Amino acid sequence: MRVAVLYECSGSVRNAFAAAGHDAVSVDLLPSMTPGQHWQGDVWEFLKRFPANMFDRIIAHPECTYVTVSGLHRNKNNPERAEKTELAIENFRKLLLVPNLIAENPISCLSSRIRKPAQIIQPYQFGHDASKATCFWPSDGTAYTPLEHTVRKQGRMVMDPKLGKIMERFANQTDSGQNRLPPSEDRWLQRSITYPGIAAAMAYHWGGLALRDRLRYLEYQFECLAGELAGV
Repeated sequence: MRVAVLYECSGSVRNAFAAAGHDAVSVDLLPSMTPGQHWQGDVWEFLKRFPANMFDRIIAHPECTYVTVSGLHRNKNNPERAEKTELAIENFRKLLLVPNLIAENPISCLSSRIRKPAQIIQPYQFGHDASKATCFWPSDGTAYTPLEHTVRKQGRMVMDPKLGKIMERFANQTDSGQNRLPPSEDRWLQRSITYPGIAAAMAYHWGGLALRDRLRYLEYQFECLAGELAGV
């Protein structure tokens, strides 16, 4: 299969599809952080040069900064930010018109402004000690195959100081459920990287793997879990 992964510079999803034997390319304004086929530039310019019908599968990870539910309160009395939210929503609408595309974003206003996602998953359902709700929207007319959970990672049970009750928390969370990553210039980039276990599941379920390719996928999945256990 020919696969394009839009808005990705980490190479996480691209590399998962490549490991499964597919011809995969990532596209982003930033250079690739890992070796592999990468087209550096604007996503829409890429789709002009290489039309969607050239690919069997397209996966998109558009920026979520201005649409996440946790950040919408910042739009109040901030018309410039509110306008960026509207532009992000319109960009997402355009993506859902691209054939054979599945778009990913966290919990956001896209569910109410466009439509609800086809599936919501968590990294801990794929072997990672982390919590981050991840949503998937297939484009109009694109069939969606749900990702099946692999290994359920157990978190730690703690007393949430705000809620006053026992809650399950993961390595990327404080006891009150906040993300542990400190503020930094590249915090958004670190949080945007797809967890390897999820990327491998995408390649398995959306890559139309032939029987002979499944061993390669299982080897990749094992490497992902081994890296997680080693703290990579």
